[in-house]
Parts: sequence; structure tokens; C-alpha cells
Amino acid sequence: MTRGTILKTAVGAGALAFALSSVASAEDWYPYSIEVWDPPFDMASPRKSVDYVPLEKAAEPWEICVSFPHMKDAYWLAVNYGVADEAERLGVKMQLVEAGGYTELNTQISQIEDCVEAGADAVVIGAISFEGLNNLVSEIRGKGIPVIDVINGMSSPELSAKSLVSFGEMGAKAGAFVAAKHPTGGDDVKVGWFPGPAGAGWVEAGNEGFLGAVANSAVDVVEVKYGDTGKEAQSKLVEDTLEAHPDLSYIIGTAVTAEAAIPILRARGLTDQVQVVSYYFTPGVYRGISRGQIMAAPTDSAVVQGRVAVDQAVRILEGKDYMKHAGPALYVIDGSNIESFDRATSLAPDDFKPVFRVNQ
Repeated sequence: MTRGTILKTAVGAGALAFALSSVASAEDWYPYSIEVWDPPFDMASPRKSVDYVPLEKAAEPWEICVSFPHMKDAYWLAVNYGVADEAERLGVKMQLVEAGGYTELNTQISQIEDCVEAGADAVVIGAISFEGLNNLVSEIRGKGIPVIDVINGMSSPELSAKSLVSFGEMGAKAGAFVAAKHPTGGDDVKVGWFPGPAGAGWVEAGNEGFLGAVANSAVDVVEVKYGDTGKEAQSKLVEDTLEAHPDLSYIIGTAVTAEAAIPILRARGLTDQVQVVSYYFTPGVYRGISRGQIMAAPTDSAVVQGRVAVDQAVRILEGKDYMKHAGPALYVIDGSNIESFDRATSLAPDDFKPVFRVNQ
């Protein structure tokens, strides 16, 4: 099946289908430098850098079920691009379901159960909760079906593989960027910190990493505001924080927070007073850095994480060697390198629309 024959079939009433004919070839995305944790599933384990090379093609058209927390922002669109394009390149089937938000754990569980019941050969999960899917993982593994943990992190020891990075390090990189500008002994700067939805594994890790990185600096975290990564929710948190702290110097948090903050600061005449930093990367953050509206953001190469997760699933199904815990090396994007880094590792193409089915 050619790339132009992929159909994007959205889940839910009234959704449209789109052709993927405009998506560029993925044949040249590898080899890609990633880090491998050994022993796996422990972010404190030693790591080594390797060049990741996926399979050329799958031996069979395996059915891969992919579950995301939501498709509300461009970060998950990038992961969607990675899993869909890699499924097409490998010649496997893919169905993606999205739960609708980080409050919808029961929906995510039910959707995954339906996927498995429908005959999924492997499941890739971007988890809503660090602990909340462990029983489900155990049930699926009991059926002999591989489960891959992508992006967010789960605590289950029964997972087959992980394709993710340390969001603790993502938070730490954002914190270190600001702390370096405001070392101990300088004037204190007040920061509003917006780590994301409470209870999500990536959020708790990011929060710990960020707070640790700014602990010995002149950064004063005056607010920690948790909330769903929808723009309306994050805008409300930003507005509330600016009302409570008119002398705020930084808004630091999720990509949605950073994007939402730009028009709010402009409307309040605070663009020169309040700086914005994101702790992950999206097209909106890319534009913000390019335009000087956002200072910086680390990237975790979200597209590559999605690609690796699909390749891990196929390798496990075919009894081939695989890396049990892998993720791209992190680095910070700012004004100095925004025009030179490889966008295709972190962002979906500009004209990409959500893909919910591949080769079906």
C-alpha cells in the first residue's frame, strides 16, 4: 500500500477522513541517535548512546493499537505523525484512540480494552496516569500481547518496552536555562510554574526536575498551577497567576501554557516584563521562539519516540532483538539554534491532520 492510500478516519461523530498524500517520505529518518537505559525502566540507570535503525519492513501486517490521552495540542499530533508514518513505512495496521483529556482515565481503559477485544496484536500507550493503567497492562500481558509505554510513563514492571525520555530532565533543562540567567546572589525573579495535569507521570517528573534545577538560584517559584493541557484551562491559570502576582518575571510550563501566555501578556502590556519558557516543544513554541515571544524549550524529539514505539512493537511480535528502554537525547532550542535543528524529529508537517487508522 502506498503512502497516499493511508486514510485518516477520526473516532467520533461528525469527524472527517483525510488522505495522507501530502506527508513526506520517512525513509531517511534513521539512523537516529538515542539513549538506552540499562537496566531498563529506571530513569536513574546508566545510559549509553546508540544509533537507532528500525526494521525495513514488518514480516506481517500486524494490528497495532495506539492509545493517547487526547489530541488537543500539537505535541500529540507530532507523536501521532510518528506512529502513523512508521506504521505505514513498516506495512502494519494501526488504530489510534484518544480519551479526550487527562481526566478521562476510565475512557482510556475502556478504549484499550475494546482495541484488544477487536484483535490488536500489540498496544502502544501514552498513559493518562502513571499508576492507573497497571492492572490493565497486567491483563493485556496475560493474553500474550506486548504493551509499549510511549511518552508519558507508567510504573508497571510488566511492560514490554518503553519509548520515552525523562520528563524530569525536561523540567530540569527548562529550570537550568532560567537558573543560569539568575544565579544565587542576584536579584530574585518571581516565576509562575505550570507543570500540567496533576497525577500524570510526566507531570510529576517534570515538576520535580524543574524545582530541583532552580532550587539553588535566584528563581522564586511563587505559584505552582496544575491543570489540563487544553488552551482554555491553561489560559485561566495564567490569568489567575498574573492577577495574584503583578510583579511576575516568568511564565514557565507546558507548551500550551507558553502558547496561551503570548496573547494574554500582549493584551496586558506585559510582553517586556514577563518572559515565557516551555518545557517541551510544539509548532506554537517553535513559532514563539522564532518570533522572540518564547525564550526557549527543550525538545524530546516526540516524532521519533512515536516511531521507535511502533518499531519496538513489531520487533517484539516477530521475536527480533529490540531495545527495551530507549529515548532520544534531550537538547534545548532557543534563538541560537531555532533555524538549524531538524524539525522533522519534533514536529508534524505543517499540513498534517490527525491519523486514526493506517492500512485498514
